[in-house]
Amino acid sequence: VQLQASGGGVVQAGGSLRLSCAASGRTFSEHGMAWFRQAPGKEREFVAGISWSGSSTFYADSAKGRFTISRDNAKNMVYLQMNSLKPEDTAVYYCAAEKNGVGATTTPALYDYWGQGTLVTVSS
Repeated sequence: VQLQASGGGVVQAGGSLRLSCAASGRTFSEHGMAWFRQAPGKEREFVAGISWSGSSTFYADSAKGRFTISRDNAKNMVYLQMNSLKPEDTAVYYCAAEKNGVGATTTPALYDYWGQGTLVTVSS
């Protein structure tokens, strides 16, 4: 599975962005998917995850109520809708695939495939 993240950019605090992750490979629908982010000088952290079917979603406390993860298996796409953005959301955002998983794992090392990252900058 190859992953390509896009949709990052510069937005003012309180604004919204939608990140997209395009996946190649016929086994995409078998994988749990997640979004992670990494701010300068910080470790990569889990943001949100979604099961292979899309029926289960998981969020970090920092994302609950503001971010929504979704997927379209017919299009091999995963999305992260981010609303009410804050300056502390500034980071490079990565999509990741967990082979045969449900996307609930918060440990980056347990994910099998990674996209290249897309930068989100939230100005105050």
